[in-house]
Amino acid sequence: MEREKVLEAMRNAGKPVSAGEVEKLSGLDRKTVDKVFAQLKKEGAIVSPVRCKWEPAE
Repeated sequence: MEREKVLEAMRNAGKPVSAGEVEKLSGLDRKTVDKVFAQLKKEGAIVSPVRCKWEPAE
């Protein structure tokens, strides 16, 4: 559920975003966003084209 919200917010942004931006876009709390980011990084579902910014890997 939270995972989909984070990925959807990242896709809708249309550009690499920081965790803070995802927090604002998704309405989730920052700790939740950080936890989901850690999980997505481990799975390789998100990539970082620019330092401290992330986007979906697809």
